[in-house]
Amino acid sequence: MDDPSTAFDAAFYMTGGTILMLLVLSGFFSGSETALTAASRGKLRSQADKGSKGAQRALDITDDNERLIGSVLLGNNLVNILATSLATALFTRAFGESGVAVATLVMTLLVLIFAEVLPKTYAITNSETAASLVSRPISIVVTVFSPIVSAVRLLVRGVLRVFGVQIDPDSHIMAVREEIAGALHLGHSEGVVEKEDRDRILGALDLGDRTVEEIMLHRSGIEMINAADDPQSILEQCLKSNHTRLPVYQDEQENIIGVIHAKDLLRAMYKIIGGPDGDASALKDFDISDVAMAPYFVPETTTLDDQMRQFLRIRSHFALVVDEYGSLQGLITLEDILEEIVGEITDEFDPDAEHQVQRSEDGHYFVDGAMTIRDLNRATEWNLPDEEANTVAGLVIHEAQMIPTVGQVFSFHNFRFEVMQREGNRITALRIKALD
Repeated sequence: MDDPSTAFDAAFYMTGGTILMLLVLSGFFSGSETALTAASRGKLRSQADKGSKGAQRALDITDDNERLIGSVLLGNNLVNILATSLATALFTRAFGESGVAVATLVMTLLVLIFAEVLPKTYAITNSETAASLVSRPISIVVTVFSPIVSAVRLLVRGVLRVFGVQIDPDSHIMAVREEIAGALHLGHSEGVVEKEDRDRILGALDLGDRTVEEIMLHRSGIEMINAADDPQSILEQCLKSNHTRLPVYQDEQENIIGVIHAKDLLRAMYKIIGGPDGDASALKDFDISDVAMAPYFVPETTTLDDQMRQFLRIRSHFALVVDEYGSLQGLITLEDILEEIVGEITDEFDPDAEHQVQRSEDGHYFVDGAMTIRDLNRATEWNLPDEEANTVAGLVIHEAQMIPTVGQVFSFHNFRFEVMQREGNRITALRIKALD
């Protein structure tokens, strides 16, 4: 141990000042790393669009996170190791062999408080502001350390490849949707995001992953017009129907020859009879195929996103869905796709459309068998799987491996399903309750 008069000389204070400066640099690197990695790229983009150069630099830096993290960690380790080495030499000179222990204790406390916790706490609570502020000096650091970081990157990837780990630099792009979905679910659970807002955004995000087969009206539920019917029957059917567009078939329902719009039908018939004072007997020569529009067929594997774009492009709202063999499977409308985003759209002709799920006082839910699993999950906050079936009835049939009879009860996926009604081979009503 040196004499106190010589131990605390000018060199001692210069070394101490250098250590403090290195701790400030360490705090800067730690805070910068946290700010740049925690900052929302969406918020930075918004600030950059408003003219913030710092936000734009932060976006440019974070485009290559691997290089950014490598440069910041390199700088942080350099200053931390140098500060620790100087502190060990300084305290050894002042306290002898016990100086190593003193240096370890003192530097641990200083680095933990002033170089890690304090700057990172500030950075994570003001991430976008801090990221903009540190973007210029960090960009210089990244440029200076770029050759060393590139060499380290090659070495790290080589080591990871030995263990079968492949690095995809664009993986964060594919994770944006998952990040948005996770943020929405978290926001809803914390009461920040309303359920309706969450469902609308998630519905829009899912359009590219879902097909028309999942939401189409099955062919068994399609109302059609027989081209061979007499004009009076056709007119009466159109007037009684809740739909403005009806497929027209000839001979058999698989043979769709057109789609009639109620307005087109009424205009054509009105023109044939010669107005309000005309002769209705003139309708005997009316041919519905002359008025019907050409049918528009789409494959059942078309995604909802693509189908919506096609509807908008061709200015049509109605399509017939066929399978790979060309057989009719169902129909889909633009409204069906929009309902996947905004929920059920009802009007004066759909009085019962929003009552597919009814809850009883004992906790049971009465569900229409044709209701899609996705809609049931959205209405009840459940998480029933929809990989094997699109409708609730389809899920029960799949799990039961049979067509159940009325009164049969099944338990799967932690739910109790009771068949309440059945028409032919179709389950039309179920009673469901979540099991504890």
